[in-house]
Formats: sequence, structure tokens, C-alpha cells
Amino acid sequence: MSSSKTKKLTDQEITAQFNTMKTELQNIAQKIGELESEADEHKAVIDTLSPLNGDRKCFRLVNGVLLERTVKDVLPALQTNHDGVKNIMNNLVHSYKTKEEEFIAFQKEHNIKVISRS
Repeated sequence: MSSSKTKKLTDQEITAQFNTMKTELQNIAQKIGELESEADEHKAVIDTLSPLNGDRKCFRLVNGVLLERTVKDVLPALQTNHDGVKNIMNNLVHSYKTKEEEFIAFQKEHNIKVISRS
């Protein structure tokens, strides 16, 4: 069934779909990179604040507003944010792998060979 569907696609449609899939993969990879940086920043702050006294004053930037808090108030929120970022990142990695498999299958199905221009 899929072979009759693929024969209906024109070369321009195949090229457009190929480019769309390639762009989606690049966008997901870029977002994963951004989230990795964010997770690293959260981890660095958590590592810095963890050994400090819980009653020590610290400041947190939330939506452009600098808030005065204590270490014991900020650490749980930072850990929750860090865990959330890691979870989203893991979901994106899974999504990337799935889309990459679809992309490779599409390339094979339409006999697409990428020639690098050096």
C-alpha cells in the first residue's frame, strides 16, 4: 500500500518533505542543546548552594524580578526545575530518535542519497 502512495509524490514533494524532516531534526537537536546548557546551569547552582547553611540569604531571579530568599527555600525549587528540564530533555531525545528513524526510512524508501559539498 505504501508503495502506491509513494509513487504519487512528485520530486518536488519528496524534496519538500525531506527538507521539512531535516529541519525538524535540526530544531529538536538545537532545543536539546539549549536544555543541556540550562540543566548544567541549574546543577552548578545546586552544587554551589548545597553545602551552605539553609538560613543563609540568597537571591533568585524569577521572570526578571530579583527575589530575596533563603537557601532552604531555593534549593527544592532549583532541584524541581532541574529534574523537569532533564525530563523534557529525555522526552526530546526520544522524539529525536523516533524522527531520525522515520527520516532514514524516508531516505531509503525514496532512494535519497545526500552528497556533501566540501
